[in-house]
Amino acid sequence: MPRWGPNAAGRLHDAALTLFTEQGYEQTTVAQIAERAGLTERSFFNHFTNKREVLFGHTSEHQRQVVAREVASRPAATPPLEAVLHGLQAAADEVLEDFRELAAPRRRIIDATPELQEREEAKRAALTAAIADALRERGLDADTALLTAGLGLLVQQAAEQQWVRPDEKRPLRDLLPAALESLRGVVDGTTA
Repeated sequence: MPRWGPNAAGRLHDAALTLFTEQGYEQTTVAQIAERAGLTERSFFNHFTNKREVLFGHTSEHQRQVVAREVASRPAATPPLEAVLHGLQAAADEVLEDFRELAAPRRRIIDATPELQEREEAKRAALTAAIADALRERGLDADTALLTAGLGLLVQQAAEQQWVRPDEKRPLRDLLPAALESLRGVVDGTTA
């Protein structure tokens, strides 16, 4: 097997997703993932600590960085939830949109595997903390920052749920404002 290849991490991710879909997460080994990707197990471990991280790995950290950067960079007069929306849209464009085709199968695998559900919750908690930190840097008190960050995550989850539907063609960035408006309707009591 080749010791090096272009886009090894992407190939490992695609191979893992295919195998998880074909035979289930628990039944898939690192050796099988590496073989399907045309790489060695050693190459696998150069990119990921375990098979779970193939589904979360690099995009989670990059997403947190983009959202936090964009929230912190908004003008001071920008309302906090609007700053969060801007950060989520930037991450949708810069990080997530390239993975749209894989988002639905990834979601099914996570939903079927308790270990992965736990990791997904940890990822969401880390993103919430990063957003809350960025909001505090903007001058928001800790409680309001945490509440606003949590609302932002609810908006993202609702938009992503729509985004992965087979009949949905709009980019995630366009679904985020609609999800925020739905949330506002719930809070204002205008949603039936």
